[in-house]
Amino acid sequence: MRLCIVSETWAPEINGVAHTLSRLGSELAHYDVEIDVIRPKPACAAKAPLARTELQVPRCSIPGYREVQVGFCRPATLRKFWKENRPDVIYLATQGPLGWSARQAARRLGIPLVAGWHTNFDHYCTDYGVPWLASATRRYLRYFHNGCSLTLVPTHLQATQLRQQGIHDVQVMSRGIDGDRFSPAHRDSALRQSWGVNDHQPVALYVGRLAAEKNLALLQETYHAMRTVRPDMAHVIVGDGPERAQLASAMPEAHFTGFIDQESLARHYASADLFIFPSLSETWGNVVNEAMASGLAVVAYRHAASAELIENGYNGVTVPIDQPDAFCQAAVTLCQHPADYAKYSRLARLRALEQSWSGIGQQFLRYLQQAQEAYHATSPPCRIRSS
Repeated sequence: MRLCIVSETWAPEINGVAHTLSRLGSELAHYDVEIDVIRPKPACAAKAPLARTELQVPRCSIPGYREVQVGFCRPATLRKFWKENRPDVIYLATQGPLGWSARQAARRLGIPLVAGWHTNFDHYCTDYGVPWLASATRRYLRYFHNGCSLTLVPTHLQATQLRQQGIHDVQVMSRGIDGDRFSPAHRDSALRQSWGVNDHQPVALYVGRLAAEKNLALLQETYHAMRTVRPDMAHVIVGDGPERAQLASAMPEAHFTGFIDQESLARHYASADLFIFPSLSETWGNVVNEAMASGLAVVAYRHAASAELIENGYNGVTVPIDQPDAFCQAAVTLCQHPADYAKYSRLARLRALEQSWSGIGQQFLRYLQQAQEAYHATSPPCRIRSS
């Protein structure tokens, strides 16, 4: 099989979409799947890892958030590329301008399309001060996805929600974890000492973008409440983004690392005790998986990965969506009970390890094959492909 992936991001960029695509690509390589990549031109010239053939298109950074970029390309350019490098199926990991052009070009050429739902663009409208755009965005997304053979989402709850919004042919494809990379075995006493804590003091960790959609005001409020009952607690924040300066000013005792490499990230997870994650913008949230595999007790909303993986009061703590007071209180209560978060940490890792990338890669391959079969079964026997 020859697969073309269209994405706004690719490794070594640091974000959940790039990580997911990299892992899926690695798994598909075991089944002799050849991968082509179409993406915006990266800041540093380099070929996309795992790509047999690549098309880099013009890019533009989002105003106020230069780390996030979108690609632009005329459908005619994509048709030319695919005539020379025709894939059996195309995976659209973006619904932005690049994804729209790819959708138009692929339909013109008669190539099956599978779309991934990696970002809740409609939710971002509220986070970035344009809530009046949310309804129009949902209509666009419905039209976009209904032009594809399949739409893959990471959770059953989201699949139900999208079906209710009128999106057809929605299937669930979860996300995996590397249990060797993310493991309690990477706990580092020297790193903890650099945070000013001993073996018995708790460390609360946050990993993610420092941006408006991550509900950072609640992170800040929860941190202060936890420090009130546990003044010896350290709080570590891994990540970067436009909200970092404001957050650092409001949380002067916290340790801000910025972006760090995978090896350092694994040590930071394993060297903490609690993972505090108030975001509601994720479609999945790889960081929840990573924290659980690293042996952390997670406090999160009952949303995305947390809703799928955490059984409240058994292997972590979840609270209903949009109950910030309950979220804050849950974190405050847990940080005062070391025996509870030690128990959650053990059970959290066992649950996370059930999410193997190997199994998810096989599932992805089956969906790609299903899309091919469904497309060709409903296409006219003699399809005219226009230039």
